[in-house]
Amino acid sequence: MNDHHPPEMLGEPSDGDTSSALSRRGFVKMALAGSAALGATAFHAQLVSAHPSTPILSRSDIPFNELEEVTLDDLTKGMTSGKWTSRSIVEAYFARIGTLDRKGPNLASVIETNPDALDIADRLDRERQQGKLRGPLHGIPVLIKDNIATHDRMQTTAGSLALEGSRPPGDSWVAAKLREAGAVLLGKANLSEWAFFRGDYGICGWSARGGQGRNPYATDRSTSGSSSGSAVATSANLTAVSIGTETNGSIVSPSSVNGVVGLKPTVGLVSRFGIIPIAHTQDTAGPITRTVRDAVIVLGTLTGVDKNDVATAASKGKSYTDYTQSLDPDGLRGARIGVAREFFDIRPGVSDLADDAVKRMRDLGAVIVDEIKLPWMDEAEKHSLEVMYYEYKNDLNAYLEWLGKNTKVHSMADVIEFNKQHADVEMKFFGQEDMEKAQQRGPLTDEKYKNALKELKRLARDEGLHKVMDDNELDAIVAPTSGLAWVIDPINGDHFTGGSSSPAAIAGCPDVSVPMGHVFGLPAGLSFFGRAWSEPTLIRLAYAYEQASKMRRPPQFLQTANLDKA
Repeated sequence: MNDHHPPEMLGEPSDGDTSSALSRRGFVKMALAGSAALGATAFHAQLVSAHPSTPILSRSDIPFNELEEVTLDDLTKGMTSGKWTSRSIVEAYFARIGTLDRKGPNLASVIETNPDALDIADRLDRERQQGKLRGPLHGIPVLIKDNIATHDRMQTTAGSLALEGSRPPGDSWVAAKLREAGAVLLGKANLSEWAFFRGDYGICGWSARGGQGRNPYATDRSTSGSSSGSAVATSANLTAVSIGTETNGSIVSPSSVNGVVGLKPTVGLVSRFGIIPIAHTQDTAGPITRTVRDAVIVLGTLTGVDKNDVATAASKGKSYTDYTQSLDPDGLRGARIGVAREFFDIRPGVSDLADDAVKRMRDLGAVIVDEIKLPWMDEAEKHSLEVMYYEYKNDLNAYLEWLGKNTKVHSMADVIEFNKQHADVEMKFFGQEDMEKAQQRGPLTDEKYKNALKELKRLARDEGLHKVMDDNELDAIVAPTSGLAWVIDPINGDHFTGGSSSPAAIAGCPDVSVPMGHVFGLPAGLSFFGRAWSEPTLIRLAYAYEQASKMRRPPQFLQTANLDKA
């Protein structure tokens, strides 16, 4: 999914360092290395004859294995002790990107690396030696999705050739806050182009600029999206952590199928200023990490009230700069957990994992409230889609206006025309029906939009998610995040296998996905979602489950799913 901002959010960054279907929810010129991605036909032919249990690379071929599964605490301790420097860590991740992303498995998760990353790391190393620490991410490499603006030598394109060469006039809030916290912006992550809200028969993980991303557990399978590159790179240990964006499912779904933690915050907790938008009613940015603790550390660096995003005003008094206080390994004891069974009908193996997770939570002292019903969802989703079409046109036009002369397209209409003129590369596999439908909508003063927005807010939150939680006195609702990764199919498009992202997404509420196990070697995640601003509660519950289950397993870069392992 994506992040976006209405007209009120646009302008210069603040001072200081600072889906056509709702079930669809986000890679190319790396500064570092490599040959172009295999074409879809050649890629498929390569995989047909592959033995499922054969890794594409042996472990000895992968550089800097000592970085595998390191946490932020590990990296910080290593830099403090002198074992590592920020420069040596950045160099190591660059080497892994060069091997795993552009060669070997050819994951195509990084669309470009930051040409200034090593210089930034050197500066942060000098500051550390002088006893000056900027924040909890000092010297830590962070990969950000290619729809999050940076005012540097990197591009911000949403994976589209229409924005190739564009240079934002300032940093996004997210980029500025990461720099303030001491992070090294390692590069931009590939995504499902335009955050997977362009056209029918879309392909998760594909962008015209970046090519086709691949799942590191089985490289013939989907990354999900739209924060595909962010999730893949984090799972493959190509970065310490990454940032994704979500409108509906684009953080939690790719996190689930790539075996990592995804934290989608309440809309308004993190400013969307400087993020290429879909719809400001639902857009947000959030961390994708390998552990809940790492996600929590990153989240605390991104919060705050931003004058450029009016939605953040509601976060005053409800946000924290340190969410680690919510990490409690016994956090499930006494918690009331609702089970949304309507999302369990995905695949028997995934449902079995979710059943096991519910039993584990009960054993850890949680009170399980089974068969929670969400009858308002179908109607709310219809209103959500209408709101998204209206806001997509409005918000994207506002973002392009902010770019000013630094881009060759200045409106959604220009993007649509660009795609037509470059259909051989931009629309080789699928069209732009979503953009065309959005372009047909009028301004946000239209009664149709205002009525859809009013009904969406009523159904999704006031009489929806909040009501069902209040009526059942729940701390959170749990469900499988999504189904298993499907085989990449550029001809027929994605074969999405279901998911539970919509209740929290359309209500603008938080959602945390945590690994809950594997089926045929493919990861599946468990989602904890709940009321607006309930991040501390969800973090406590998700962390307790994670610590008790320990289901994260690093990928082995198999050529296809291991059918010998159920």
